[in-house]
Amino acid sequence: MLRGAELQEVRALVVDDFERWRRIVCATLRSKLGLCIIEEAADGLDAVWKAEALQPDLIVLDIGLPTMNGIEVARKIRKVSPKSRVVFFTQNASCDIAEATLHEGASGYVLKAAASRELTPAVKAALEGRQFVSAGLRALTLRPEMVQ
Repeated sequence: MLRGAELQEVRALVVDDFERWRRIVCATLRSKLGLCIIEEAADGLDAVWKAEALQPDLIVLDIGLPTMNGIEVARKIRKVSPKSRVVFFTQNASCDIAEATLHEGASGYVLKAAASRELTPAVKAALEGRQFVSAGLRALTLRPEMVQ
């Protein structure tokens, strides 16, 4: 279990093309977990570049991004910043997409509709080396070993 001091040392990159969602994620990560937001990005290419340059501990990543979709971004980030934990934060409620992201090495998949309840536990799980999937998807077709 991570403690407050350990969480304050976590460096996060927040990636979403919609500024309002970036603000929500940044505020949540700062206020509820005390994380350090080191940078933000609004498109896929910028996210990969910033991940490579900054080597963040955590990346909160949308799927629907300009220039490159989030799954491709995650694939590239795994190569340029392999220690970064990726938590997808999306409106896409497809079990197939969620499973694909976890297969690509993501630590979590959080639906934006559940942000107030699930973003914090998803980030904690990711930082502790566990996977997290939004409750709205758990009852569907995800394999049991992929669900917290």
